[in-house]
Amino acid sequence: MNIETLTLGSLATNCYIVWEPDGGTGRKKNGCLLVDCAGSSARILSIIDRQGLDLDLIVNTHGHTDHIDALPELKAATGAKIAIHELDAPMLSDPSLSGATTFGCSQTNVSPDVLLREGDSVKIPGTDVALLVLHTPGHSPGSICLLGDGVLFSGDCLFAGGIGRVDLPGGDERSMMNSLARLAQLNPRIVVYPGHGLETTIGAELATNPWFSAR
Repeated sequence: MNIETLTLGSLATNCYIVWEPDGGTGRKKNGCLLVDCAGSSARILSIIDRQGLDLDLIVNTHGHTDHIDALPELKAATGAKIAIHELDAPMLSDPSLSGATTFGCSQTNVSPDVLLREGDSVKIPGTDVALLVLHTPGHSPGSICLLGDGVLFSGDCLFAGGIGRVDLPGGDERSMMNSLARLAQLNPRIVVYPGHGLETTIGAELATNPWFSAR
């Protein structure tokens, strides 16, 4: 699995281009999926093009404005399908729910193509390699993590040395603690790709993250 990290937008949101080097048999370009999409679409599209990829799927870990604001441009440019947990789907068409209104951001509404639920699998386009959807509410009602072979895209649930906020609309501290307790049961060697900040591992966070270890 190839993963390229882009840190974009005013809140330094991590976006991840994910693809398999042997995927896309019979296609001129391998397909890829994108985890979250902050800032302008131009940087994302330039990297995807540089890698010789086609963007087929955009998976949003949740519906806050800093993780979705490039969706309309990317959808228009590529036709990629948009996937998000069903509980956060209303955020894509309501700036008061996404936080765009609160943070003074503009929002062009879009509709999801795929509504995700706990236990769903998201395949890397053109392959049988799948990421498992873990419903991990707390930061938002429909926050998800994506679990693959040795990797976890944690969105704004778990960070290196921290956790996501629970004081935004739809946040819930008890739900967050339950979600962290679930992640704490994962293999400590799993590499965590968070929504903000540096990569880490489950083991490192268990050892050093006061919120995670005190779940």
